[in-house]
Amino acid sequence: MPVELKMLGWSTALGLVYLVFATLLSLTQRGMTWNAGNRDELIPLTGFAGRVDRASRNFLETFVFFAVAALAVVAGQCTNAQTALGAQLYFWARVVYLPVYAIGIPYLRTLVWAVSVVGIVMVLSGVFCSH
Repeated sequence: MPVELKMLGWSTALGLVYLVFATLLSLTQRGMTWNAGNRDELIPLTGFAGRVDRASRNFLETFVFFAVAALAVVAGQCTNAQTALGAQLYFWARVVYLPVYAIGIPYLRTLVWAVSVVGIVMVLSGVFCSH
């Protein structure tokens, strides 16, 4: 299996970690009644729970681009060392991103996010291969 697909699979599992962690923290602030209800009134999350929720949303914003790029290079048989490295950069940056954001380290958070975007661009560069 190509590295890009392995990293896509691991990134999907990581996305579930983000989601479950954010959901559990939401429960602690909003309570079960709000979470199980219609959510007509927004109860904003604050502090640690708010940061984890925003990290989870940010993961979803980048994941779709990574997933499409990874699937495109594999389907087009355009994988190479750069696309493999890009997929790994994306995954590991997203692993680091959650605790960095949750703890609240602003500039490091931005740097880690930028590394994940560089990873996406590296994977995406394989889409333009010619063979």
